[in-house]
Amino acid sequence: MIWLVGANGMLGTQLAGLLADEGIPFKGTDRDVSILDAEAIRDFGREFTISWIINCAAYTNVDGAEKEPDVAFAVNQAGAKNLAEFASQSGAWLIHISTDYVYNAPVTMEAPIREDAPVDPQSVYGKSKLAGDLEIQRILAEHYILRTSWLYGHYGKNFVSTMLKLMNEKGELRIVADQFGTPTWTVDLAQAIIRIIRQQPAYGIYHYSNEGKTTWYDFACEIQRLGVRHGLLQKEIVLKGISTPEYPTPAKRPAYSYMDKKKIKNALNMEIPAWEQSLADYLFFLARSSRV
Repeated sequence: MIWLVGANGMLGTQLAGLLADEGIPFKGTDRDVSILDAEAIRDFGREFTISWIINCAAYTNVDGAEKEPDVAFAVNQAGAKNLAEFASQSGAWLIHISTDYVYNAPVTMEAPIREDAPVDPQSVYGKSKLAGDLEIQRILAEHYILRTSWLYGHYGKNFVSTMLKLMNEKGELRIVADQFGTPTWTVDLAQAIIRIIRQQPAYGIYHYSNEGKTTWYDFACEIQRLGVRHGLLQKEIVLKGISTPEYPTPAKRPAYSYMDKKKIKNALNMEIPAWEQSLADYLFFLARSSRV
């Protein structure tokens, strides 16, 4: 059986639905089994024969982590450590969702970031997630760490849902135009996770995001263009590209987190959709759903 940890989050909820659709047995938990409590984890493990653990649980409030680092490290480091120890003791395989925030590549970089690139997180969130990655690597030789970026989907707050809301309320928005990366649709990421379970590639760190490179500003422009086309937005508003210093935040964001996906594509013999196509599919689905 698969144990889906963090089943009520944006990715967890998407993955739970896909596992159910595929007829794959799983048990989803969220705060009802705290990953901060090693004894609670062991008690849960006694009830089921767990072959895989998918850890979608994380403290993801990037700016909030600057104010409460202890909470961020508790969830992202200690929680990951507890799950790795349980996996080591029980013989379960672990898939752990990580982040592009562990990198600090210069904005002048042109090539995508490889899995073996140096790590140098610049925020509490990034440091706490890297700490969790390192705990897993230390405890569990056989692991999958899946680093992703700019996640959006049907469940929970994210950049796409925020933009659609603000574009229907405002006449103008200022969007950062000098941070580069790639959006990731939860549907595509969830499907990749299931492929890992089915195909069991070599253990290690993998990158997964949609294909292509963009900025938050260009991402917002495409959200608006498609939102108007599908009737999710009533009109176009003015979008202004600005620099990072013009939009100060408590936590520093990666200036460049365009990640190389050759490793996972070769390991799973898969193609990854372009971010524009996945965004178009997502907004088409939203529009169709709103008409039902």
